[in-house]
Amino acid sequence: MKKKLSMIFLLLVMALLSVNIYAETTVTVAQNADAKTLDPTASNDVPSHRVTLQIYDNLVDRDHGKLVPGLAESWTQVDPLTLDVKIRKNIKFHNGDPMTVGDVVFSLQKAKDAPSMMSFYSDIDKIEAIDDETVRITTKKPFGPLVNYLAHKGAGIMSEKAVKASGDNYGQHPIGTGPFMFDSWVSADRIVLKANPDYYKGKPAIDTLVFRVIPEGVNRTIALETKEADIAYDIDPIDHDMVKHHSNLTLLQKSALTMNYLGFNTEKAPFNKKEVRQAIAYAIDMDSMIAAVYLGAASKANSPVSPEVFGYNKDTKGYDYNVAKAKELLAQAGYPNGFKAKIWTNDNGIRRDTAVILQDQLKQIGIDATIEILEWGSYLDRLIRKEHDMFLLGWTPSPDADSALYAVFHSKNHGSAGNRTYYTNARVDELLDKGRETTVEADRIESYKEAQDIIMDEVPLIPLVYPDNNVGMQKTIKGFELDPENQHNLYPVSK
Repeated sequence: MKKKLSMIFLLLVMALLSVNIYAETTVTVAQNADAKTLDPTASNDVPSHRVTLQIYDNLVDRDHGKLVPGLAESWTQVDPLTLDVKIRKNIKFHNGDPMTVGDVVFSLQKAKDAPSMMSFYSDIDKIEAIDDETVRITTKKPFGPLVNYLAHKGAGIMSEKAVKASGDNYGQHPIGTGPFMFDSWVSADRIVLKANPDYYKGKPAIDTLVFRVIPEGVNRTIALETKEADIAYDIDPIDHDMVKHHSNLTLLQKSALTMNYLGFNTEKAPFNKKEVRQAIAYAIDMDSMIAAVYLGAASKANSPVSPEVFGYNKDTKGYDYNVAKAKELLAQAGYPNGFKAKIWTNDNGIRRDTAVILQDQLKQIGIDATIEILEWGSYLDRLIRKEHDMFLLGWTPSPDADSALYAVFHSKNHGSAGNRTYYTNARVDELLDKGRETTVEADRIESYKEAQDIIMDEVPLIPLVYPDNNVGMQKTIKGFELDPENQHNLYPVSK
């Protein structure tokens, strides 16, 4: 009898171990907005690219700021206008098809032609296959940041066959080569991805990756507390200490590349007048905003380029709080009694709180501002249609001033490419063109320095703060690293 009981006990233990070994690992990530699309070329917003980077691979990756091979084994700058990229062999798409040089040419051409990506790839002249494993990229003029932009999420490699088969619906049926495969999408609720068993770097430790849409910061923190979420992006400052000191949670936090700003529709009165924009800049008390909204987890911005980005000019002059100067400028512009306007934001706690403070501060100089909160996709679409007065957004570049400035301020990039203020300045265009057409570091710095000075004088947008980047997570999560671009690679993560 004793022997029989021992055998039963042993079998039970083995069964439990078996269940544990083969149990599916699910990691749930909470972020503040839904993806707009899962076509990496169709939108250049952070919530979308946080998901697409798990589905697609790039030719070039970033490893702690250094450019390293991805789907490209290597690349060679043949001459100032020609880059040859050697493609890795034996890569499979999620549908089982082999990745070919043709797919790479197709994907890069799609990025080049996409309105939302034109600021990164418009200077490319030709993309062609010169043999079965080499792609040649020819630029119209020398283009220093090209390899850097091959690592941009918009240059993810897609299956030409899958894109053409799905047509306009491809953004809901993505096929890449990345560590996770698309499974399902419930709009405004969740996107579910499954591990790619044939991933060339090895199958991920996570079997199922779920992106949950939780707009309210407090609710993302509650989701962490209740273990509904394993990882939560962008913890509101008011919850930092709670997450830091919770026995089951960890808060990762460091300075990032992001610049949060108040933008203007510079083609619409009264914001077409520089004096009006300057008046608003003087009316904003940044220090009180950082204290009240960010609880100190941000620094005051003096430039549209973050201090963490190559080309940042520490000597560019920002705006000090000066109500008298603001009123004087409004009067000069012909608005001594102020005017009515709208501030747009999406359902984001930080932006919403910022809008409330701006509303109160602008009232001090006679501007009656109404706050309008829009759904994320509608917000981006209506900005493209130029329906806005003022709006709150952030811009997260790669670690180069070209990425920080060219998309946001060059007149070629009005609309979805990044210039949502519709700002046009011929000298700024010239300086930004010069900055990307040379690889001489000192020359690039001089171009970007002058550009920042002009932009801050004309203020098509007001850089408000450089916020810290943060993520809260369960202590059971291992292998997560904060990405300075706030777009986190979850392939190394385990639970």
